[in-house]
Amino acid sequence: MKLHLRHCEPCKLGTPVISEEEAHQLVLGVPGWKRQFHEGVEKLVREFFFIGFKDAFAFTAKVANVADREDHHPTVLTEWGKVTVYWWSHRVNGLHVNDFIMAAKTDTIARLAMNAESHDSPTENQVDEHAN
Repeated sequence: MKLHLRHCEPCKLGTPVISEEEAHQLVLGVPGWKRQFHEGVEKLVREFFFIGFKDAFAFTAKVANVADREDHHPTVLTEWGKVTVYWWSHRVNGLHVNDFIMAAKTDTIARLAMNAESHDSPTENQVDEHAN
């Protein structure tokens, strides 16, 4: 199943981070995302660019809505014309499959926002239904 169609699974304390091999395979499914250490923890990071602050903020709000629905939350830096999103799993202090699922959902939100002909932004259901 495509990553953006999957849902996050509960992540309990003591759950291990994913293996290097699994992380390598999963990152291939989210082009544009980089695995990097930030504040001593491996995270997925990507920058998204917009025309101005309002569009960047609208994107941030859509990511927040999907994050709440999946109960998995990123660090987001919203600036004029740019949003930087960091995904990682706090409970495992590193990367989990949930982070790649949410990266794929974030990409879908961005793709739908960029492809929208009007200023209407994608709904949460479109994020799950939209095929890569």
